[in-house]
Order: sequence, then C-alpha cells, then structure tokens
Amino acid sequence: MSCEVFTTVKSNLEKKGYAVSCFDTKEAAAEYLKQSINGKTVGIGGSTSAQQMDLFHILSQNNTVYSHAYLPEGKTVAEIRGIASKSQIYISSVNGIAETGELVNIDHTGNRLAGTLYGPEKVYFIIGNQKITKNLDEAVHYARNVASPKNAQRLNRKTPCAVKGDKCYDCNSSQRICRALCIFLEKPAGCEYEVILVDEELGY
Repeated sequence: MSCEVFTTVKSNLEKKGYAVSCFDTKEAAAEYLKQSINGKTVGIGGSTSAQQMDLFHILSQNNTVYSHAYLPEGKTVAEIRGIASKSQIYISSVNGIAETGELVNIDHTGNRLAGTLYGPEKVYFIIGNQKITKNLDEAVHYARNVASPKNAQRLNRKTPCAVKGDKCYDCNSSQRICRALCIFLEKPAGCEYEVILVDEELGY
C-alpha cells in the first residue's frame, strides 16, 4: 500500500475528518474491504468502480449485500435501492474530488446521495486516480462535463451529452441523469466515512 501519489489529497481529506486508505490496485483495495467488512448488511450504489472491483460478489462471501445491479428474484430496482440505502455499510464512488478535500456526486434518482448522507454506520467512497482535480470548481466541472456524459453514454440515454460525449448541455430531456448534485465540504457528522484512493482509473 502506498499513499505517495495521493499525499496532498490524503492530507486534506484527513483534515476534513475522513479516514483515508490508499492502494496501488483495485484488487488490493477490494481485499482490504473484504477484510474490513464482516457480518454486515452492505448497500452498493450505482457504481462502475464497485463493479470493476467485483465488490458485490467479494463482499457477499461474508455479508448480505444489496445492489440494484444484481436484483434478487421478486424484487424491483426501487425496492433494492431503498434497502441498500438503509444498510449498515454503504459503498459508493464519487464523480469528482478536489485535492483540497471536497467530494462531488451527481445522481439521477437520489438513492446514492441518500445512502451516503445519512443512515449507515459507515460509508466508503471508492475513488480512482483520474477523478482527482486541483480544486472544487474543477471537481464540479469534471463531474458534470466528463463523468456524467460518459455515464449517460453507458446507460444509452438519449441526451445531448450522451450523443456528443463532450460536455453537459444542462438539458431538459426526460432521460437526463444529472438531476441532483451533492458537495461534501467536510465529513458529515452522522457516521464514519472512509475514502479509498486507488492509483488506477476506476469508473468515470
């Protein structure tokens, strides 16, 4: 485990109250989470990073895991999103992070924001190296103009950003996915938070 590449952002996150762990690979990060979470209910928000790490299957070995990407028979997406956001542990990525320590997330239904803001005993944020920007303005710009268009393309949405893949058009499309934006200025007081920094590109 090495934090040298993350020295500045790690220091600033810790000043804001977060625990921070750094890993060279997604496999090492996944193993750390497997060892850290045991016998819990775990909710995973819509996260390409978590899918790339295979966290649903890895954590299901020792926990009860809820993710709307893996629907149990007889359950709807909405039901699993609700259960996941009320789990003991909640895992999410972010859409942008500033070296100064602010975290930015954009959501469509709000379930991922809800799960990270209040309710769980502990929240883990998984962040790949490409999402780190110099400051909050750049983090918001990255979340809106890089991450969101790529996610819209992944979900095959019929929006201007998905068609062109170049920026946010602040559209009024019924298929728009960026409907709520949350900025974590400091660690919320309601529960424990740990930021998992991975020195690889993860998600968007």
